[in-house]
Amino acid sequence: MTRLNLLPVPRSALAIVAHPDDAEFQCGATLAKWAASGAVIHHLVCTDGSKGSWEVHEDTTALVATRHAEQRAAAKRLGATGEQVFLGNVDGELGCGLDLQASVARVIRTLRPDVVLGHDPWRRWRLHPDHRNAGWLCTDGVVAARDPHFFPEQGLDHHRPSAVLLFESEEPDLAEDVTGFVDAKVDALLEHRSQFVTTHGITDPSDSAQISRFRRHIDDRLSTNGARVGIRHAELFRLIVP
Repeated sequence: MTRLNLLPVPRSALAIVAHPDDAEFQCGATLAKWAASGAVIHHLVCTDGSKGSWEVHEDTTALVATRHAEQRAAAKRLGATGEQVFLGNVDGELGCGLDLQASVARVIRTLRPDVVLGHDPWRRWRLHPDHRNAGWLCTDGVVAARDPHFFPEQGLDHHRPSAVLLFESEEPDLAEDVTGFVDAKVDALLEHRSQFVTTHGITDPSDSAQISRFRRHIDDRLSTNGARVGIRHAELFRLIVP
């Protein structure tokens, strides 16, 4: 059963995602709400986004640079003032082994977020391997970061976040009221211009009707979420308290 969120605004939060734009799609309004209340918002992007184009002759090196810039611009739209960390793994080839787990644990120990957000790795029939593996890296990284005997060679104090919020969950049990923050989410998503065709359904950025249709799509999705708990707009999560 989904319930309205009772979590306080965290002092800091870290969104661990597979690709640039994943955080904005899945938890952007929540991050914007928390940032407006003074939370420090960080992003950890696991892949380079180099396969985020349908153009056969795309310059993927240039695309990676573009997607990094878009991610930074999107974070500013959300009001995020924290770190933008890019692990740089090749898009579509993300694993979830010990080396990457150590990398994620290092980021968590360094940034010391109160709340970590990530893909739900238990979602059934998930097609994209990066989303699955980014989810495992999130949960496994939290476990490693919180216990001192994981990766002691890092020389960093262990850190235990107060909560993990998993998005894309089939069984969400927590709704964050994001009424008033839909525009911030959409504005952040619109910074990911390289993804207009592949994920936004926008073929002509100068066509105001297409932009408006995208805004309505996001609004409708958050409205549907909110209706589950009797509020106007919501983002849904599975709550894990480590």
